[in-house]
Amino acid sequence: MKLRHFLKSFSSLLLITSLAISCSAVKNEEQKETEKIKEVDEMNKKVIYLAGGCFWGVEEYFDRVYGVVDSESGYANGNTQNPTYDNVCYDKTGHAETVKVTYDDSKVSLKTLLHHYFSIVDPTTVNRQGNDIGEQYRTGVYYTNESDKKVAAEELKKLQDRIGKEVKIELTKLDNYSSAENYHQDYLKKNPNGYCHIRLDNSTNLIIPTWDYKMKSEEELKKELTKVQYDVAFKSATELAFSNDYYNNFEEGIYVDITSGMPLFSSTDKFESGCGWPSFAKPIADDLLTYVEDTKFNMVRTEVRTKHSNIHLGHVFDDGPKELGGKRYCINGAAIKFIPKSELYEKGYDYLLPLFREE
Repeated sequence: MKLRHFLKSFSSLLLITSLAISCSAVKNEEQKETEKIKEVDEMNKKVIYLAGGCFWGVEEYFDRVYGVVDSESGYANGNTQNPTYDNVCYDKTGHAETVKVTYDDSKVSLKTLLHHYFSIVDPTTVNRQGNDIGEQYRTGVYYTNESDKKVAAEELKKLQDRIGKEVKIELTKLDNYSSAENYHQDYLKKNPNGYCHIRLDNSTNLIIPTWDYKMKSEEELKKELTKVQYDVAFKSATELAFSNDYYNNFEEGIYVDITSGMPLFSSTDKFESGCGWPSFAKPIADDLLTYVEDTKFNMVRTEVRTKHSNIHLGHVFDDGPKELGGKRYCINGAAIKFIPKSELYEKGYDYLLPLFREE
């Protein structure tokens, strides 16, 4: 008998005692979850079923993802009705340990949820995740409508192209699903030191799909960009101070690369420096930029360029507000484009909405 199977079976006995102590706390947690689900407009409530190995960790991971209103452990796509955990483990029922993810489609897209899912599974293995081996630990995306199937198929194809290996995640319609026993639900909330094969703290990380942003051709850019934009981006020019659109813009939103749409900076890190150019304390993510020593004009400065498209943005200095980290990214407004928070979802930047969440 595998250790995890033993732990799961033994857990049901241990929980009889622990639940007596934590009963009120669990009820409060369940009440909060129920209220959270009710707050979501029915038009925005969507569901996807994800199999990714042991459902304890997958359930807890998605419960922490921004926009998810509920996650539930269960069994899916087997050949029996209402299986028990022992049935799934020992009776070859064909079920996969699966998490039912209910989410608010106005806050997080299926595409973003799949990027999270891909980050916590090994997509190249069959019937195995972490230390767990068996058909019930296979990976799968189980959909209930054709539009979700299309999104998932596209993202799986992109994943395979990126990793250069065959992806073994099955994509199929949900045939059947039943909730797992109560002791499996919110298992890691009840047992914080319980078995988990994934890094739960990664659930709050921003997953930026850099592979989706393609730099336009030089011919297209010459037609679309103004002379100032082109000279700044490709000739490392500097626009005149106070001449750009963004130095005094403090509306909530993000600033993206004018050549590809890659997100670079957020209004949450923008501050008034008085220099006449947009100033930021930091980029959205460290690996979006590259840095080059600039010795022009008898000065030694650090030039900031985009890692993705290698266009010139500006310079970074060490005279920023200490309470924000001490850096000042002095960026040419001509090299960036502002996208308001209200337009992030419709323009495919929903994965950045957590930047503006109200705790």
